[in-house]
Amino acid sequence: MKTQNVSNENGLVKELLELAEKNISINPENYEKHNVKRGLRNSDGTGVLVGLTVIGDVQSYIKEGDKKIDIPGELFYRGINVRDIVNGCIAEKRFGFEEVIYLLLFGVLPTEQKIEQFSKYLSGYRNLPEYFVEDMILKAPSPDIMNKLARSVLALYSYDDDPDNLSLENLLRQSFELISCFPAIIAYAYHTKNHYYDGESLFLHTSKPELSIAENFLRLIRADKSYTRQEAEILDLCLILHAEHGGGNNSTFTTHVISSTGTDTYSAISASIGSLKGSKHGGANNRVMAMMDEIKSNVKDWADKDEVAAYITKIINKQAGDKTGLIYGFGHAVYTISDPRTELLKTHAQKLAQQKGRTAEFELYSLIEQITPKLFAEIKKQNKPLPANVDFYSGFVYNLLGIPQELYTPIFAMARIAGWCAHRIEEVISNNRILRPAYRSVADTREYIKLSNR
Repeated sequence: MKTQNVSNENGLVKELLELAEKNISINPENYEKHNVKRGLRNSDGTGVLVGLTVIGDVQSYIKEGDKKIDIPGELFYRGINVRDIVNGCIAEKRFGFEEVIYLLLFGVLPTEQKIEQFSKYLSGYRNLPEYFVEDMILKAPSPDIMNKLARSVLALYSYDDDPDNLSLENLLRQSFELISCFPAIIAYAYHTKNHYYDGESLFLHTSKPELSIAENFLRLIRADKSYTRQEAEILDLCLILHAEHGGGNNSTFTTHVISSTGTDTYSAISASIGSLKGSKHGGANNRVMAMMDEIKSNVKDWADKDEVAAYITKIINKQAGDKTGLIYGFGHAVYTISDPRTELLKTHAQKLAQQKGRTAEFELYSLIEQITPKLFAEIKKQNKPLPANVDFYSGFVYNLLGIPQELYTPIFAMARIAGWCAHRIEEVISNNRILRPAYRSVADTREYIKLSNR
């Protein structure tokens, strides 16, 4: 499909563009006048309460009367602190993402026997349908893997013998299949993109049922299939931390909205993928990496606090970076004082950086994390906390693992599909009412004029 450059067209197109620009905007004063919660946010920054869930919980403040008091952030899966889940897996030296999938879908922690059975059961769904790879991935490559993932999920509808059945049994079956096949779709889409767009050799490895999801993914994306136990454990940690984040994050809310209509699983999940693809959501870690690459190129001494601070100041003042004044990887829609995922990931990033001989780079990240909130407060004259969020370190960790940048957001999707499926089941089975919020029209009422009189 040919894309026309609207700005370069003459006559009619220019006139249409001017009309669109003139009549699309809404006076910001109308939001306050009509008490509209922009972005579904209250005036104190908290989210507008639109639903209930038992899947996940993000805690960042407490209420004392009408007063909101910020507290260090915590993340809970089915009422269990994710810190405890991570620390438990580390203490027992085992992979934990499969356990998190079980917990999110069924609400209880599995026994050792149950998680072994469940992991084996899940791995049985890893193989894609016959001819799917050839017909849906190889023959229709995309330069963007998230785009290819969304299209592949939609295409899976055609391979499902009972795609529109909304029974719990069928929803679970579809969830198992999607969770299990995401790694292969992402890996094959990545290799196909490299082959058709970058001229590289095409590698398509088969999945191994005895491997964990993290191990299997590393094996699928690497030409030589090799990985270390430590690499797989750190990727497993990333999957655990990204698996769920409450019902209010944009992609999960999308799951709820689409699922509330009574549509099929594939339509709902592909829409969620489209949401996560956005740079304000799952694509944020790519912006962090671009910013960090620029900082590393322009700061001669990464350990010089004054030199680093001077460049951060230039970014905040819109003199460097992408000229937006934003420091990517800082601040969060929910967390105010701290992001628990950042704290958990940072420790492992430091250990991995030491082993990879990139300690100086980690120290630069740590220095930027330390000085940025103070600089932002001084320059912007505001006291709002600005913690580093999970995106600040996740891209660095993936880079240390040798994972290409175009896979960062797809890995996010590979983890979050667990939460999406749990929330979809919750919406379909428990709520059973279409989500239909209101929009107030602020357009002026006018009379229709016949075409002959205009």
